[in-house]
Amino acid sequence: MPREYLKKATLTSKSDASETKEIVQKILDDIEAGGDQAALEYAAKFDKYDGNIMLTEDEIAAAAAQVPEKLKEDIRFAHGNVKRFAEAQRQTLSDIEIEVVPGVIAGQKAIPVKAAGCYVPGGRYSHIASAIMTVTTAKVAGCEHIVACSPPRPDVGVNPAIVYAAHVCGADKILAMGGVQGVAAMTFGLFGLPKANILVGPGNQFVAEAKRILFGRVGIDMIAGPTDSLVLADSTADPLVVATDLVGQAEHGYNSPVWLVTDDRALAEEVMRLVPLLIDDLPEVNRDNATAAWRDYAEVILCADREEMAATSDDYAPEHLTVQAQDLDWWLGRLSCYGSLFLGEETTVAFGDKASGTNHVLPTSGAANYTGGLSVHKYMKIVTWQRSTREGSKSIAEATARIARLEGMEGHARTADIRLKKYFPDETFDLSSDG
Repeated sequence: MPREYLKKATLTSKSDASETKEIVQKILDDIEAGGDQAALEYAAKFDKYDGNIMLTEDEIAAAAAQVPEKLKEDIRFAHGNVKRFAEAQRQTLSDIEIEVVPGVIAGQKAIPVKAAGCYVPGGRYSHIASAIMTVTTAKVAGCEHIVACSPPRPDVGVNPAIVYAAHVCGADKILAMGGVQGVAAMTFGLFGLPKANILVGPGNQFVAEAKRILFGRVGIDMIAGPTDSLVLADSTADPLVVATDLVGQAEHGYNSPVWLVTDDRALAEEVMRLVPLLIDDLPEVNRDNATAAWRDYAEVILCADREEMAATSDDYAPEHLTVQAQDLDWWLGRLSCYGSLFLGEETTVAFGDKASGTNHVLPTSGAANYTGGLSVHKYMKIVTWQRSTREGSKSIAEATARIARLEGMEGHARTADIRLKKYFPDETFDLSSDG
């Protein structure tokens, strides 16, 4: 049977696309031209904060003193898990060399970028975990200088737990500045910072647009849209657990899509009954987001079997993908388009978001079709090198000269010719393009 939509979204993540490019471009232009002072003026306007922009060691220590010891333990626990996973990822990327033909050695080196700028949201929610995810991976990658940037609150500053997390995870500097002005400060190297080589971390639509505009002069992890999550569930799934997981992700924002894909009508109907009840039980600030997300963006899709469920999931390419179904190994082998995969009821997206070790900076809006999430590898430049003996260069030079001439690139061909004449003066070579 074809997919049956028991609940269909009335809006998509693109429905609310606001015209932010002009606003963001002006801010970036103003700050690039005006430097530190312009950034401070925008900080005063948008952050409504006139405290110290670059946190001192004493201010970091004072912030840490405000963090309860149990929360510090939790932050250190999450940091340890993320660090161990990142170190294991780093080990998968090694320097190599290979003799491609006798006498010609080619190699690969993985070199970390020097300066990383890590944006940590601190508006509606204080994303302590984002500081852990971004700073830790940059540190494990070997970046020489890491800036953590987070929006301060008026008369308060950056959330003390964010400050503590960024410090524990290895940030060299902590910048109390939000939004476009914070991104600009890291990119342009304001306030004595080195210019960032890469910008990472989630943010609102203005932060995302700033990263989009700046991409090219700096690297970025990805251009992120509203967070999204999909649950694959069969008849063995617990409807209450499924519904709770959907609500837990819908609270991210009013435009955060959540999707349920199942082959069991009874499960789907029970989940649809439970979700509004669970949303009504949330605190008001969370309830408003979840209500709108479920009403306008959520979908419930009924499929014929697990193969159709998997195909549907791959079509959506969700940021977060949860499987609550039998035969988890089958799903692991079959599914191919997702940012991060959570197999079985015993794990959930929130575990990955906060503490289990995998990174929560992930591709949204279908980008999982072509990219994964933030990892140590995002901070690494994969560069190549080669060397050759004179004898080894002979066959390479001959092929290069002929290919270059066929392409019409005579200058390229002559760089091969001169080496053949110098190294093998007594030999004759047919270097014409039709030879």
